[in-house]
Amino acid sequence: MRLATFIDENVEAIVATAAEFARTFPAGARLDDAELRDDIALILDAIAKDLGTEQTEVNEIRKSHGQVLPLPGTADTAAQTHALLRAKGGFRIEQLVAEYRALRASVLRLWARDGIQLDADALGDMVRFGEAIDQAVAESTAHFVAEADRLRNVFLAVLGHDLRGPLNSILMTSELLTRVVADEPLREHTARLMRSGERMRRLLDDLLDYSRASLGVGINVKREAVDLSAALREEIDILRSSLPGHAILFEVDGGTHGSFDASRLREAVANLVHNAATYGDPDHPIVVRLKGNGETIAVSVENTGESLSEKELSDLFEPLARRNEESTKDTDRTHLGLGLFIVRAVALAHGGDVRAESAQGKMTFTLHLPRSAS
Repeated sequence: MRLATFIDENVEAIVATAAEFARTFPAGARLDDAELRDDIALILDAIAKDLGTEQTEVNEIRKSHGQVLPLPGTADTAAQTHALLRAKGGFRIEQLVAEYRALRASVLRLWARDGIQLDADALGDMVRFGEAIDQAVAESTAHFVAEADRLRNVFLAVLGHDLRGPLNSILMTSELLTRVVADEPLREHTARLMRSGERMRRLLDDLLDYSRASLGVGINVKREAVDLSAALREEIDILRSSLPGHAILFEVDGGTHGSFDASRLREAVANLVHNAATYGDPDHPIVVRLKGNGETIAVSVENTGESLSEKELSDLFEPLARRNEESTKDTDRTHLGLGLFIVRAVALAHGGDVRAESAQGKMTFTLHLPRSAS
């Protein structure tokens, strides 16, 4: 009996064996029989159809390279759906792969018990079956990872949102204590409590922005007519106070009026200046430039420091990525490594972009922003 026919005639037994194997995992033990079986029968049906389809040598080579064409009249989504259900059910990715490994072994074992003859057709079926299982594993793992990332970002978004409520209560109470406490030593303690709370709030804001951007929602911007020069000058005055060991210069060229979310752009510039202070040479000034040019405005932050390779530049805006800090003694390790990721998200939300350049000991980040929403 050819393998495709055997699978069609023994689907129930194969699915039952696969479900029992899935039940051996802690997450599987919590699922009922229907949830354990989910799309296994559809996966087997797709495999049987693949086995029953003629395959040229060219297609065989394409399949070995992962370049698989969908079967005629099918969407080939069974393996993908199976992965999504397993991710939501609490399975780990190695357990998902183990399911396919066990499925491959059980099908071949049951087929052997049926008394197959190892002729050329049988050997060809075994090769085709292995290819089909490998393709199902590839589809499943890709969708499992994507769903796991999505669920993680949803969790982070919910966590960040829920933590802001009690944190706001702490900050309000701390502010009230600061106003009513007359004892100077105690005022120092309440002021320290407020500074710590504000740092926590910034971390939560970064976490929420990261979660929204990762989920494809993007961060919120509220455009209004503003002189960006005045807004950034105020932010730089604050940065000079918070970074007394660094000289920060501000240069303006051209018209700087437009429709922007000034608060978000102040946040982006603050992130870039803190990045420059962390990784740049403290003996050289940090230069913030604002230049109006026609329908766009460019905001750049430049510092002197170690040059980066093209690979390092391409990784700078990745979330949760941090640069090599071995040469930086005073690095602030209390951030999440999301600063540059959020800078890019702010630029994109304004319909612009951000670029990083490193040459001749200079590191420059430049936001290119349209003056008005498209």
